[in-house]
Order: sequence, then C-alpha cells, then structure tokens
Amino acid sequence: MATGDAGKMREIHLYGLLHRLKKQRRRCGSRSWRAAGFTLIELMIVITIILILLGIAATSYTKSVRRAREAVLRSDLQDIRKAIDNYTLDKQAPPQSLQDLYDAKYLHSVPIDPMTQQADWVPQFDPVVLSPDQNGTGMTDVHSNSDQTSLEGTPYNTW
Repeated sequence: MATGDAGKMREIHLYGLLHRLKKQRRRCGSRSWRAAGFTLIELMIVITIILILLGIAATSYTKSVRRAREAVLRSDLQDIRKAIDNYTLDKQAPPQSLQDLYDAKYLHSVPIDPMTQQADWVPQFDPVVLSPDQNGTGMTDVHSNSDQTSLEGTPYNTW
C-alpha cells in the first residue's frame, strides 16, 4: 500500500468513526435529556407525598407540645398544693394567696400556667381544717384559669 492509500484509509476510518459518534450522541442526547429531568406528573406526586408527610408531622408535633404542657400543669399543680399543705401545717393557718407561699419561701416563684401562659391561677377557698391547731380559713386548693379541654376530655380548670 502506498502512503497516499494509507492516508485515505485513515481518513475514511476517521470519517466513519465521527459519523457513528454523531449518531450515537444524537440518540443518547435525546435519552439523556429524558433521563435527567422529571415530568410534571412525577414532580406533582412527590410534592403531594411531601405535603401529606408534613401534615402528619405537624399534627404529631402539636399533640406532643400539648402533652408536654399538660405534664407541666400537673407538676405545677402538685407543687402548689404541696406548698399550700406545708404552709398550713407550719403556720397553723392557710395562705391567703400564692404570693404568701412565695414570700414565705414555700415556692421559688409563682409558676406560670402553661395553658394560659400567665400566672393567673384560680385559688379555691374552703373552711377545711388540716390540723386541730389551725385557726382561720384560706386558700385550700388552686386550679388552672384555662377554659380549654385536655386530651383526655376533661377541662383544665377542674384538675
């Protein structure tokens, strides 16, 4: 073979390779565009699933926050009631307000009602006598000022 024939053969071979590569790129190009992107319906389905999951998570979060507030309310009521009993037994007279419990150091501070976000407890005054030496009447119990209903179905102001 002459050098001219070898050059022509290389040229034909390169031309054939280039032609095949162009064809392949055109085929792959159309497929790769499809494979790289998403159709509108696929995007809508994914967004719908995400929104459903967000709705479930938001509901679950709201319930857990409410459960936590109820736990704090129970704890605060128990602490206040224990302080009322201790004050009454020590002083031989029940307190007249929550401020009396704070002033006498039976409470570190007047707790905030977790349901109303204020220190607006409703004191209950009864003529109950805890000891025979007790003189006078005063606050015997305390309740939340909230008119909401708990997850159990009971009003918070009856706890």
